[in-house]
Amino acid sequence: MSTKQCPSLEKRLAHLDLVQTQRLLEGLVAKHPELIEEIDRHISLITDSALNKEPSKLVHHTTIDLTPFQRQVGQIIRDAVRCWEEGCEDDPISEELLNVVQNVVDLSEHGESRNAIAILEVITSTCVKNWDDVADYGADNEEIVQELNEAWCETILSAELTSEEKVDLKVNLETWQDEWDADFGLALEALYQDWNYPPLMRVLEGQITEQGAWDREAPDYSDDLALIRLKILEREERYQEYLYLAQAEGQTQQYLTMLGRLGRVEEAFAAAKTQMTSMEEAFALAKTLRDQGALLQALSIAQMGLKLPGSSQYDLGTWTSDLAFELGDDQAALSAKKSAFQARPSFQDYQKIENLAGETWVSVKTDLLKILYTHGAWGIEEAKVDIFLHEGLIDDAIATVAELSSYYSTIIRRVMDAAIPHNPDWVITNARRRAESIMDAGKAEQYCYAVEWLKKVRTAYLDLGRQSDWSAYRAQLMQTHARKYKLMGLFKQRDME
Repeated sequence: MSTKQCPSLEKRLAHLDLVQTQRLLEGLVAKHPELIEEIDRHISLITDSALNKEPSKLVHHTTIDLTPFQRQVGQIIRDAVRCWEEGCEDDPISEELLNVVQNVVDLSEHGESRNAIAILEVITSTCVKNWDDVADYGADNEEIVQELNEAWCETILSAELTSEEKVDLKVNLETWQDEWDADFGLALEALYQDWNYPPLMRVLEGQITEQGAWDREAPDYSDDLALIRLKILEREERYQEYLYLAQAEGQTQQYLTMLGRLGRVEEAFAAAKTQMTSMEEAFALAKTLRDQGALLQALSIAQMGLKLPGSSQYDLGTWTSDLAFELGDDQAALSAKKSAFQARPSFQDYQKIENLAGETWVSVKTDLLKILYTHGAWGIEEAKVDIFLHEGLIDDAIATVAELSSYYSTIIRRVMDAAIPHNPDWVITNARRRAESIMDAGKAEQYCYAVEWLKKVRTAYLDLGRQSDWSAYRAQLMQTHARKYKLMGLFKQRDME
């Protein structure tokens, strides 16, 4: 049966004339007054775009109304103060401000760099002016400054600024740095260099040296500056200059993937053999080559990547295994899946490896179990338990959970259920300890959990044929905790007799 799809907003609005649309907006604002701020900002942007329709040349003066943006930032800061005064422990300011800045970056990317600069000036100055209000509550400006620094850099490099405008911006940025204890070094470097910096110009012409795009030692933010420049070059489809700059500045991942995206597959493959240094670079290139239909080259690059350092071994191993399987290379699929398992063991992958291993499973299983025995990472306890119980390795499952906190009660009880016929004495000792710690502490809200542990104790005693020992232990507990009426009520359950 087909599902009826609702018409899109565009189609719904198409049925309205101008008067009806105005009434709709007026009604929405009446019900939701906060929308007026957003409407003001959109009107400012739309009006300004209509007045300045010069796609090949940026205007030198902006007519955008900046008041709505100033009000928005001021309101975010006031709302944060109110939230903290009411006892809020979350950060109510960073995400909101970062969203505002990102919207400005989006504006710059669509050719409105001068408007973006004007808005960034309002955002930055408003933050600087009012930051003491939130600093009193422990607000840190580091994250928002970093985002503003990068936004300023991109908008400056996307605009055509006069010498006078550059001087004005430099004064403002340096003033804000001092007043806000901020670092706008990246933005100031963009002002200083622009696109006419001689070392950069030589690189963009293909003259690449060990100095890269610098006439001095590259600063700490050189990678950030290079990535922003690459973003702009890509947007402007200046692909050869992109490749020169990426190569000169050591942006290997960007260099290799751009070669792949341009269809220069063999060139990318050859360069990767000598230039790749991390799993992440290999993963990015392999995915690009796959998108280009170069599946065998993608598989080869991914396999190389699994031998390089990096933190994406599980994701790369899983991706490589799936591609190899798709290409009918079962051995490569098995090897990559084992690599993924080594990084992050799971029962699901264990079973997939068993299916891929076929007749070699006995040998492969030994390798996987060695990985489990020596893997010390946090968070794989459930995987260990699943696999050990699947293989009947009860003692290994017991060793995995014996000292875990009761936070892991679900998998501990699973192990106890499996261990009762195998090692009931361990179940009795471990479950009694957990139950008694709750009861002795008088944690009434946790008595139900204590009783669940005691049920495991009872089952283990009965499995040993020691009903009398269980009855004696139960009687002792009832005597010791007789005044804990909630606990006594739970003790009267049928399966606690």
